[in-house]
Amino acid sequence: MHSDDTFWFDVPRPQRLSRLLIFVKWLLVLPHLLILWAYGILASIAGFVGWWAVLFTGSYPAGLWNIVYGYVRWTTRVGVYNSLLRDEYPPFGEEPYPMQMHLERPERQSRLLLIGRMFLMIPLSFWLAVVGLWAAILLFISFFAILITGNIPVDIFRSLVGIYRYSLRVNLYSYVLTDEWPGFRMS
Repeated sequence: MHSDDTFWFDVPRPQRLSRLLIFVKWLLVLPHLLILWAYGILASIAGFVGWWAVLFTGSYPAGLWNIVYGYVRWTTRVGVYNSLLRDEYPPFGEEPYPMQMHLERPERQSRLLLIGRMFLMIPLSFWLAVVGLWAAILLFISFFAILITGNIPVDIFRSLVGIYRYSLRVNLYSYVLTDEWPGFRMS
């Protein structure tokens, strides 16, 4: 299905979502956030060393890349849960979760792009803020849709997954896990 793509992300739409769970998801993710805080420190150190490795060798060491990518995957699972897209509690670690995310590790990366990436992130950050505002509006609507109907309308669900996919592409680019420019298009 996705074998030719270097990156893909999708969340299957559930049949129903809990009307009560939406009130406490923020509380239930606190243990994850505590662990992710510590993991984030490790991932930041790995990312810092990885950035220098790409600068000098043109390649992100696999072990460091895996640490940073593992952090992104874990935060994504928690984000999918906390963003009301799924009711299944996210696992602690790499156990299966009803979400598909994959990124191919590039063998070589551009040293020149590594330096220019800092400047390319400036307009992307502004655009991501606008997209984030739209996502917040959709999440607000989703909360009440779940409360009233027990699910998120299909078009809103697809939009939220698309926004999540785009923000992931930007984050993977900013973490130097890929050289693929995310651009400003949501597709």
